[in-house]
Order: sequence, then structure tokens, then C-alpha cells
Amino acid sequence: MILILWRIKVKCGRYRLRSFHRYVIVYFGIMYIRHRAGIVTDEMLSLPKTPFVVIGLLEALAAATGMAAGAILSGASIPILSQTFLVWQILLSIIFLGRRYKVNHLLGCFLVTIGVVVTVASGPDAGNSLKDGGLFWSLLMIVSFLLQAADTVLKELIFLDANKKLKGGSVDLFVVNSYGSAFQALFICLLLPFLSKLWGVPFSQLPNYLKDGAACFLNVGTLSSGCDGAPLLPLLFIIVNIGFNIALLHLLKISSAVVSCLASTFSVPISIYVFTLQLPYLGVASSLPTGFVAGAIVLIIGLLIYAWTPSNGSSGASFSEGST
Repeated sequence: MILILWRIKVKCGRYRLRSFHRYVIVYFGIMYIRHRAGIVTDEMLSLPKTPFVVIGLLEALAAATGMAAGAILSGASIPILSQTFLVWQILLSIIFLGRRYKVNHLLGCFLVTIGVVVTVASGPDAGNSLKDGGLFWSLLMIVSFLLQAADTVLKELIFLDANKKLKGGSVDLFVVNSYGSAFQALFICLLLPFLSKLWGVPFSQLPNYLKDGAACFLNVGTLSSGCDGAPLLPLLFIIVNIGFNIALLHLLKISSAVVSCLASTFSVPISIYVFTLQLPYLGVASSLPTGFVAGAIVLIIGLLIYAWTPSNGSSGASFSEGST
């Protein structure tokens, strides 16, 4: 699957590899080592698998809709649309987790969203980015973020439910990642005929894309366009991506889906700034958007306001809990 997506990246001329690559073998390998070390217990492995099946389905559908819309939308519009992810998480947390957010939490989330939008929309190519992409593809990308938000809230539910079933114990995050990624890979395979149409790749040509993707990934053969830096660059991407996913899931485990989302959102201005540096494979360094500093300041103020008042009733998350 990674090789197919890598080949699609070459065709599109931009990176479309995202955090939905769950690297089943890596996660299961780490889980096996932790099981042998006694960190992952048999009780953790015996937890009901139905929630993991739902996680896999949500991640597969999010990948399908996100990649289909991402191939059409401009790069500037996607970070703006991604801010609906935080809105979906708040709404789903209220509905399914019974969360009651304080005024400073809602204000902080609002300012974070505004900060990212200002940071991204101030770029020279962002003026008509949403308009040019079309309403349908913008809505499809929003649906993708809804599915991702539902996925993270479900994972939080799994951690909370495991605390009860394990009598105060906590399920290891690699159990959640491993089983979730396994079912995601299963649903991706089942959806391949449908996904190939969304990706603009005829189903009969998928074997060729897999072959070309392998050649590009290893930087061998005649393919050259878009394969610069391979295999070092994609391997570095995999390593960083795995570390990023593990860090976010650990934050989700000890706090909440909303807190994890806020931490992830902070990476947007950092990413924009990195592209202004003279780094290998980035090409000509870009200039900072005119509103970058203003947007970053608003974002940071939003994070500070969100964390301003200590929560009541929960030591790990910055929210108030109540019943629905």
C-alpha cells in the first residue's frame, strides 16, 4: 500500500503520504517485543476487537475520502479545511463522552482555529484556493476530517473502557495501534476497486503502480520525476511519521482527543516556517506569508487560554466532565 501511494505521489508531483499509514508490521513487531517483556499483558490482548474493527473502517474511509479530495484541492486549502477536525472532535466528545467544555476551552479552540486559518490564508496562493477546488471536494475533505475525529474519539473511549475492564490498568497504546492498523489495512484492500477510481488509477493498472512505486521508493530503474532523495527521504518520513503517530496516541491516552488535536495543530505554523529554511530537497526556500506572525500569535494565545483554568474532575485532560 505504501508503494502504491508513493507512486501516486510521483504522478501528482506532491507528497500525499499522510498519517493514515499505520505500518502494520512495525506496530505488531513492537507489540510482540513488549508482550515478551511483560508490558503488554494477555488481558490487554483479550479486549473485544469490535472497536478496533470500527477504527480500521473509519481510518480506511478517511484515507479514501481524504486522498480523493486532496488530489483536487490546493495545498493551501487543506490546512484551512483541516480546522473542522477540532470542531468535530468537540462535538463528538460532547455527544459520546459527555464532556462539558468551559468558556475558556471553547474560546481557546476558536482562537487556535482562527490562528491557523490566518497563517495559511495569508499566503500568496491561498486567495482562491477554496473556490478553485470546488464545493464538492471541499465537503468531501471535511467529511474525511469528521471520520478522523470519530476515530480519535473512539480510541479515547477504548482507553477509558479499558481502565474499567483492566481494573484500573491501562491498555498499551501499541495494542490499539496494531489492531487498528491491521483492520485498516484489511478494509483498504477490500476497498481497492473503489479507491482506485477515487485516486484516478484504473484498477487493472494497480500492479504497475505497485511496481513503479517500489522502483521510486528504492530509487532504481528509469523513474526519476518525484523520486529525489529516495530511499533515504521516504525512510526518514516513515520513521518520523511513526514517532509522530505514537506521540499523538500517547497524548490522547493521558489527556483527551481535543488536547491531542491542539498539539497537532501547533505543527502547522512550524511546518510553514520550516519551508522557509535552506534545507535539502525542499528546493528554493519560501518566504513567510504576510500574516504568519499574526496567525502564530493568535494560535499561541488560544493554546494558553485553553490551558488557563485547571479542569475539574479529571487530572489528565483539560476539560470538565458531565453527563449527557
